[in-house]
Amino acid sequence: MAVSSSPEQLPSVRVVLAAQAQLGEGAIWNPQDEKLYWVDIEGRILHIFDPATGQHRQLPTGSRVGTVVPARGGEVLLAQQNGLHRLNVLTGESTLLVNPLNPLTQPSLRFNDGKCDPAGRFWAGTLDMDGQPHRAALYRLDTDGTLHTMLTEVSISNGLAWTSDRRTMYYTDTPTHVVQAFDYDDATGHISSPRPVIRIPETDGAPDGMTIDAEGNLWIALWGGARVVCYDPTTGQQQHSIPVPAPHTTSCAFGGPGLRTLFITSARQDLSKEQLEEFPLSGNVFAVEPGVAGVPANTYLG
Repeated sequence: MAVSSSPEQLPSVRVVLAAQAQLGEGAIWNPQDEKLYWVDIEGRILHIFDPATGQHRQLPTGSRVGTVVPARGGEVLLAQQNGLHRLNVLTGESTLLVNPLNPLTQPSLRFNDGKCDPAGRFWAGTLDMDGQPHRAALYRLDTDGTLHTMLTEVSISNGLAWTSDRRTMYYTDTPTHVVQAFDYDDATGHISSPRPVIRIPETDGAPDGMTIDAEGNLWIALWGGARVVCYDPTTGQQQHSIPVPAPHTTSCAFGGPGLRTLFITSARQDLSKEQLEEFPLSGNVFAVEPGVAGVPANTYLG
């Protein structure tokens, strides 16, 4: 796919939460309480941030936590190192739903990014913490609680998004530097016909978390790239580029009034002392108004 040589530069980001997270990830705007939810994977914390008031809650998860999605009844689902959990954010009570990862035979695997599809199923993928390729997978948790393995031989399962017509799913396995599109069956959750729609040059950074806007464009955080980029998946061309003063930009989500603010998480992990001195804002949560609205996050309906 061709890449635009001069993507439009958008307004500068600002720090909205000086979190200094070790590995901030999983940003999502919860439509039920209109707050930003995100996780610190290595800090083993779920963060709930209200940008309107500045209120910031931190809930310990007890194990590494890759992502969070809204669930019915004011609860959330968490993809953790030890399985998929339902959490009551008011009481802190956590319930294990299912864990396909065997800690004896697969001790280096953990869950990473995930999102709910338009039909209310929870998709979450894994990675190998030792960096071994092709050992991970992408799973789908249906609303009846059954778990299905959707993809295997994945290396670092990451960004997910669905089109508004519920016919296409986008997915990233980070080391491939490719965003794939799949035909998606909303009735069954079946995916088919994988094809590359975006290729990100290795010199730009590695594709991490991803979200979709109301115009169908994909916004992708680039690990090692210090930016979020916007691509048109129909052409593969880069439309916009948002520099972030943190090399490891990890995830992004539209939220706030009208879903017109793009929130961006970042990480301090794997940065040298010199890099941390050069980029002291690493690990914070940033925000910017890119001139386009997002779409409401899907809720787990199980």
